[in-house]
Amino acid sequence: MNIMTKPETTHTRAVVNAPSLSPDAIAKPDLISVEAAKAMNLATMTDLFKAHLNPGQLHFMKLLGFHKVKVESAEGMFYVDQNGRKILDFFGGFGSLAFGHNHPRILDARKKFQDEKRHEIAIAFMSQYAAALAHNLAKCSPGNLDMVFLGSSGSEAMEAAIKVAERAAGPKRPKIVYAENSFHGKTKGVLSITDGQLYRGEFKLTDNTVRVPFADIDAVEAAFKSDPAIGVIVLETIQGGGGIVQAPAEYWQKLRALCDQYGVLWVADEVQCGLGRSGRFYAFEHYGVVPDVTALAKSLGGGKSAVGAMIASREVYMKAYGTPKTAMIHAAATFGGIGEASITAIEALNVLYDEGLIDNAAATGTYLLERLQALQTKHPKIIKDVRGKGFMIGLEFHDFSQTLPMVLRPIVSVLDDKLKGSLSGFVGALLLRDYDVLVAFTEYNRNVIRLEPPLICQPEHVDRFVDALDSLLSRGIVSIVKDFVKSQVK
Repeated sequence: MNIMTKPETTHTRAVVNAPSLSPDAIAKPDLISVEAAKAMNLATMTDLFKAHLNPGQLHFMKLLGFHKVKVESAEGMFYVDQNGRKILDFFGGFGSLAFGHNHPRILDARKKFQDEKRHEIAIAFMSQYAAALAHNLAKCSPGNLDMVFLGSSGSEAMEAAIKVAERAAGPKRPKIVYAENSFHGKTKGVLSITDGQLYRGEFKLTDNTVRVPFADIDAVEAAFKSDPAIGVIVLETIQGGGGIVQAPAEYWQKLRALCDQYGVLWVADEVQCGLGRSGRFYAFEHYGVVPDVTALAKSLGGGKSAVGAMIASREVYMKAYGTPKTAMIHAAATFGGIGEASITAIEALNVLYDEGLIDNAAATGTYLLERLQALQTKHPKIIKDVRGKGFMIGLEFHDFSQTLPMVLRPIVSVLDDKLKGSLSGFVGALLLRDYDVLVAFTEYNRNVIRLEPPLICQPEHVDRFVDALDSLLSRGIVSIVKDFVKSQVK
């Protein structure tokens, strides 16, 4: 009889001792307490960030000087750092802080919920809080958008959106159209319709997708005509990562007509531009059209909870999940509609209307746009374009060579691609260092500074920001570069 022996392996394997069976108490690891975390200094924060979070990201934080800030508190339009410095927030957490930092009504609602020991996870039972939030979202939504799925993030809401649309379109029409320079999330499903190699990496993604240029209605029609397997089109109403890019009203109106003509379901991604940021509850409302499915997140959680929502028409939802046999295919996850998150979003929606924040986004957002356009006129060699709607504004700088004296442009122009984003980075870093103002950037067009302040932003905040930017740009490009280089060697 032959005896087979296991071949020797050349690699070593870590050996873990089995736990003792003695009744001794399990030793507590060396854990950091809440109070110790609060008191942590910047050096320790940096060490832990490198050791356990994202060492590569720290590189970019250091370039911008953001690693020098420890936020101790935040209220309204401002962060307060370890030195008591108040930092004006025109970043807004990529649109996550519509109500500013720590809105008192939202804090009060959450505290009352906790004090009354209300229930959080109600998977086995119906939740009055999830039901109320779904009702409120349906009331805020136009047309027949009235069926709601609750989750915890924009990616989760968009996953739910493309799943409900794909199922409703049917197995014979599984293809999904998406746009160039789109961003819909980082989870595997929506990553397949996110147009960025940085995020796509080398992941194996779904191949049932068709890519078209954004705002090109002829390309959409050609795709619909040529491929009857297309059942869904997914578009951001305003592209955020693409650099705050909009399509004209005629595009959206023709898109709605084409979708109706070819039986294609339209999913509007409003995760960033929705919830009043554009000056309407949904950005698509500016154009007098209604999609079949949409998604919200970010500010829906009131700046205190992670809440996302998919809102679909009843017709679409029932086609996908309308029978007892199909109802659980995409039912709520463990934390979908969790109690405190739901009441936070309920209170946030009420604050949005009670305080007139959508109207303020329209009016004060217009004022911000006008002041920036005047600044473009003053600094035409630096600012290439100003665009946006409400409190979702993009400020685009020229390529670096175009900001320099004429004699230097031919020399530097060969480096423009490598230098793309450098000027916006210099400006963002110096705005924080010298003027206590925080701004954001965009993923695809790195020459764009993204401005998404809270919807509580007032004209005086706009004036402070624009005056700071004007003062900085008035130094001239050479001085801006020198000042940034000095900041890196200190």
